[in-house]
Amino acid sequence: QLVESGGGSVQPGGSLRLACEVSGFPIDRSCVGWFRQAAGKEREWIASIYRPGGNTFAADSVKGRFTISQDNAKNVMSLEMNDLKAEDTGMYYCAAKRSQTSLYCNTGRMVGSYAYWGQGTQVTVSS
Repeated sequence: QLVESGGGSVQPGGSLRLACEVSGFPIDRSCVGWFRQAAGKEREWIASIYRPGGNTFAADSVKGRFTISQDNAKNVMSLEMNDLKAEDTGMYYCAAKRSQTSLYCNTGRMVGSYAYWGQGTQVTVSS
């Protein structure tokens, strides 16, 4: 089970921190990703983290602004979002899958490659 939290409304340039609590899913050799879906658009991958090693990967559109991290003790994956822009608006989802290697966690960015999904949390960036 994956449960997201932390969404909300913020002005451009602001920050938000999303959290994804993962339960009932093994930590070893797994990949947790964050996706977002803007109104009328397809769901897109934005970042992922390989567990338990902690290797992280991010889309070019968010590099330098978004940071994905993990708290193994609490089995929580976080997405720190800074310098938010209007185009970051959308529903944010976390997802999980088994991944034998960190390479696959990085290259396997397709929505269909993830088997488990949270319900999503809305992020709105507007002045």
